[in-house]
Amino acid sequence: MLAVVVPVIVAILAFAWWYRASNSKARYLGDWAYSGRIEFIVWAIPALVIMFLGGIAWISSHDLDPAKALPSKARPLEVQVVSLDWKWLFIYPEQGVASVNQLVVPAGVPVHFSLTSASVMNAFFVPQLGTMIYTMNGMMTQLNLQADEPGVFHGLSSQYSGDGFSGMAFEVRAVSSSDFDNWIAAARRAGSELDAQSYAMLARQSANVAPFTYRAVGPQLFNSIVTRELPPGPGPDMGKPGATVSPRTGG
Repeated sequence: MLAVVVPVIVAILAFAWWYRASNSKARYLGDWAYSGRIEFIVWAIPALVIMFLGGIAWISSHDLDPAKALPSKARPLEVQVVSLDWKWLFIYPEQGVASVNQLVVPAGVPVHFSLTSASVMNAFFVPQLGTMIYTMNGMMTQLNLQADEPGVFHGLSSQYSGDGFSGMAFEVRAVSSSDFDNWIAAARRAGSELDAQSYAMLARQSANVAPFTYRAVGPQLFNSIVTRELPPGPGPDMGKPGATVSPRTGG
């Protein structure tokens, strides 16, 4: 905006100085009606500003698109994310395992997330790695992130979703490729299988859930959640007023 404002201010001061009463050299054309040059300048400057700002917005919108793949020679890791009440389910479709409230990824490898919600709208956010993106029931969003170095990062829900919202956090562990393979192998040896029945149990509301893993996952589980072939969770109902509560009497 200063590219427009500053020249206008300078022009006002210059015109006021040049057309002062004591300047006999200034010519005032009282019968002047139209100037093609002035008309061109008046329209060209705003047009150039709009083209400049529009170009920045266009390029930046595409460069920062959450669904745009990150440039890397490494093959992206696929992770399917489901927001529940009040926990996060992470499915590794190619590895055939899943985890709750814990996301383990290899450092230096891009991660492609496919996200949905099995309840109310939520928001997936790892502040140290990148942008936030919403999860919604009956639809899928996409996000690409990468941890360049090994470390532990805090993940959270940034969309209020009921009583257990404050405990809806997860840990992101970026580890070496060998440590990631070891974690996958350990997950395949422990826990139960995540199928339609165990998913229905998981979808029930619960708060401050400790991380755990599933040793196997149905190959079409995530798609069944997105398409609502598996019914969504009941939604937050903890702390709702009972039938005896009156908004007038307070009891």
